[in-house]
Amino acid sequence: MDLTLAKEELVERFMRYVGIVSQSDASRTHVPTSEGQRELAKLLKAELEQMGARDVVLDEYACLTAHFPATAPGPHLGFCAHLDTVDVGLAPQIHPQIRVFTGEPIALGNGFVLDSAQYPVLSHFVGDDVVCTDGTSVLSADDKAALASIMTALAHLHEHPHPAITVAFVPDEEIGLRGAKALDLGRFQVDAAYTVDCEGESTIAYETFNAGQAIVEIQGVTAHPMSAKGVLVNPVLVAHDLIARFDRSQTPECTEGREGYIWVQGITGNQARCTVTLSIRDHDKARFEQRKAEIESAVADVSQQHPKAVITTTIADVYGNIADSLDSSNHWVIDDLRAAIRSVGREAVPLVMRGGTDGSYLSTQGIPTPNIFTGGFNFHSVHEFLPVSEFLASFQVIWALMTRREIS
Repeated sequence: MDLTLAKEELVERFMRYVGIVSQSDASRTHVPTSEGQRELAKLLKAELEQMGARDVVLDEYACLTAHFPATAPGPHLGFCAHLDTVDVGLAPQIHPQIRVFTGEPIALGNGFVLDSAQYPVLSHFVGDDVVCTDGTSVLSADDKAALASIMTALAHLHEHPHPAITVAFVPDEEIGLRGAKALDLGRFQVDAAYTVDCEGESTIAYETFNAGQAIVEIQGVTAHPMSAKGVLVNPVLVAHDLIARFDRSQTPECTEGREGYIWVQGITGNQARCTVTLSIRDHDKARFEQRKAEIESAVADVSQQHPKAVITTTIADVYGNIADSLDSSNHWVIDDLRAAIRSVGREAVPLVMRGGTDGSYLSTQGIPTPNIFTGGFNFHSVHEFLPVSEFLASFQVIWALMTRREIS
């Protein structure tokens, strides 16, 4: 494959895909949570059909699947990427710019600067074209760089022998993997799969958090302040007593690596009711279960402290650790990924991921699904950037996996 032409195609596709506004909306319950995601899925569907893909299906949830029958031996592989862009309160419209990084800070716009002093990894790309934001939004290399890489590879798949390939593009990954959970797995019957949703140079991730969410509802007792003594139960203060029971050293801002946490993610309330939302994270399954038990114990203690308050707790698992799905029978999916990265002159850099991907859910459903680097950095930020050389490297790895051959 001509890598110069591949690079041009990658950038062109990426620019086209980010032109479609596709932020997910956590306040909505129906999947997809935004029409932009469906619009993007329709575009991808048309492109897949033009490529000659079989069994192209776009369903009511904007989950898009397509199949490329085998022309050579090999395991049936899946590739998965998400349609949504994260909403972190920045502009939904994305206006990417391509700048040559000379080593000097890049003025993005809106008062923001991309500087290797703040982001040292940028210094690895002196002389490279870098796709960056205009300072008003994220870039959405997470995950439209993945869409561009997968689609570019599929567009050329007919030129080379390959095993069976099935792709799944799903919505609402950024708000709880909702699209992956809505995906009809009967349309994704693969031996193993790969998500492309990781940042960093040559990074792969097959260790993710076990994730859960606890919602604690507190109903207090209202009273007029002039006659409140001995009567009023303030649910906001009850929530305060609950939060105070958790270890402040085991929060996201105080932990790293494989250290888990309980994160007080949100609190809303008034004089009658209060809701506390807690995120539970741990790589170790036993410790994850202990953290859930810790929340239940804290709620029991606070209920005893405030017997007039009515406190209810709902705890649900969100996703699991990919590593728990791996064993000797399927570890080839990691070995093949390492070999693919080695075939493009690199070595894989394993990342203990302090988060999850659609693969975290798929792995719990019997489809081992490690994660591949996109080429992007600084996800969820105006400082998100995509060096074109790293973008191309991600594509090369995907191409090597699909064609089961080295790339020169």
